Amino acid sequence: MSRRNGAPAGPKDTQPPAKDQTQDKQARLLSAEAGHFSLVRALHLADFITELNGFCGVMSVFSSLRYCVQDDPSDHTNLYLALGFIPLGLFFDFMDGKVARWRKKASLMGQELDSLADLVSFGVSPAAAAFSLGLRTPLDHLLLAFFVLCGLTRLARFNVTVAMLPKDATGKSQYFEGTPIPTSLALAGAMAFWAYNGWTMENVPLGKAFEGTWAEVHPVVGLFVIHGCLMVSKTIHIPKP
Repeated sequence: MSRRNGAPAGPKDTQPPAKDQTQDKQARLLSAEAGHFSLVRALHLADFITELNGFCGVMSVFSSLRYCVQDDPSDHTNLYLALGFIPLGLFFDFMDGKVARWRKKASLMGQELDSLADLVSFGVSPAAAAFSLGLRTPLDHLLLAFFVLCGLTRLARFNVTVAMLPKDATGKSQYFEGTPIPTSLALAGAMAFWAYNGWTMENVPLGKAFEGTWAEVHPVVGLFVIHGCLMVSKTIHIPKP
């Protein structure tokens, strides 16, 4: 997984920033008043890989938008692209931690970049794909927003509590508190299966409930609600590999 979710602790995870010379250098670059490209110079290779995770999330959202505005909804090419960018983002989410440990490069921005990229790739982009394939009632929108906000809350909680979670001998946290947000890949897989079978728009599985009322909703949106609740759970502890 990424530097933030499940990877063995590297220098960024185990050493206070004030004692890490690499982080001190990065802090100076970030706070420098001069230099048009000081921010770019402050980033490490692992940070650029994390940016690629965020790039995949943005491209997934754009692909969902292209599907919404295309003339032929039976052509699922853009929908497949939207869903395909999500596992590609997971690849970069995994590789950034590998590269950070390989290069032994700490990063003050790494944890924040991880969280922001994950929110786009595994929170906003699955919700956008669900909207594009047909979950478009007002109540669908609220429940998809709930899913995204649960992901946002989980990532913020991790950033605040990571130092307090129990650690093993290597300094790695022993468990995930709540399901990690990249597990939304399962939702992307389900939606790809629906698209493959033509279960989009008016053919979304289980159809609509309360049609014609203010509570009109697609019951399958409940998958997103359940996933959101699992992410913010305080009692679910998933051992880290």
